[in-house]
Amino acid sequence: MAADLTAGTIRPSISIFQAVSALNKSLSSRRLSVAPMMDWTDRHCRLFHRQITRHTWLYTEMVTTGALLFGNVPRHLDYSDEEHPIALQLGGSDPADLAASAKLGEQWGYDEINLNCGCPSERVQKGAFGACLMAEPKLVADCVKAMCDAVSIDVTVKHRIGIDAITSYDFVRDFVGTVAVAGSKTFIVHARNAILKGLSPKENREIPPLRYEIVYQLKRDFPDLEIIINGGITTQQEIDQHLLHVDGVMLGREAYHNPYLMADFDARYYGDETEIKTRQQIIHAMLPYITAQLKNEVRINNITRHMLGLMTGMPGARAYRRQLSDAKQLALHGPAVLEQAITAMQA
Repeated sequence: MAADLTAGTIRPSISIFQAVSALNKSLSSRRLSVAPMMDWTDRHCRLFHRQITRHTWLYTEMVTTGALLFGNVPRHLDYSDEEHPIALQLGGSDPADLAASAKLGEQWGYDEINLNCGCPSERVQKGAFGACLMAEPKLVADCVKAMCDAVSIDVTVKHRIGIDAITSYDFVRDFVGTVAVAGSKTFIVHARNAILKGLSPKENREIPPLRYEIVYQLKRDFPDLEIIINGGITTQQEIDQHLLHVDGVMLGREAYHNPYLMADFDARYYGDETEIKTRQQIIHAMLPYITAQLKNEVRINNITRHMLGLMTGMPGARAYRRQLSDAKQLALHGPAVLEQAITAMQA
């Protein structure tokens, strides 16, 4: 179950189902979201992003079914209540294992279960999941059906527009059509092919050309499905343009490296006129969380590393990053280093 800011490990209780049910009735739409990113979108990153935007959907790093069924469940699933709306992304290809893992996600209070069909890394391919699953739409449909049967929350799919040399629109259209029949109504589409051999994950985010028109066509062909576009989107002007064609936009590395881009998302895309926090207010809002996590023996740089991009584009940003990257100062001074970082910007 979700933990408060000072919690260690809290196991789900019977009341979780009532709490989740009440929460789901008031969830924001997936109009804006931050992509699941390995080694980046952990609980500390998500809590930080939530200080900037209240309504944007947040996604976990991919968690494999094996990690949940045979590993430390609290370590992978614990999070803070403030993070809602939050989705758990799963990696796997066995319907029964995915169903059991999705059930765990629901019990811990997640608002959505997302199946990874887009990661092209060799490690993921060796596990027979990720982007290589696009070649097996019937298996993906079986996985989705098993998860939908196991949980009452949304089961969504994140995928590419094609794999390797397959560039035909028919390929991704048939994939979406097959999986949608199994019960998923939301598809998050990275508008690039995944090259399964010969390119690194980083190169797969940069070399295959972006073809946004493929995602737009999916929305035209499947008007009753929720289609969310992802890939190479960095500005609000681009977001606005995409929203003329699809239901939502998922940001990736731009949200991580330039998180203050999201500062007016709540007002611009959700009609929430609550006053926008300044960068300094965001830092101050993080201090209680950091203090609590230090008591739980979390290293402070595991949190502050996600905050390095907050001052992107501001005078003194380099001095700010230098302060937060100084392991010796972080160890000596703890949360006070954040105040020092603000002061360093003004020097």
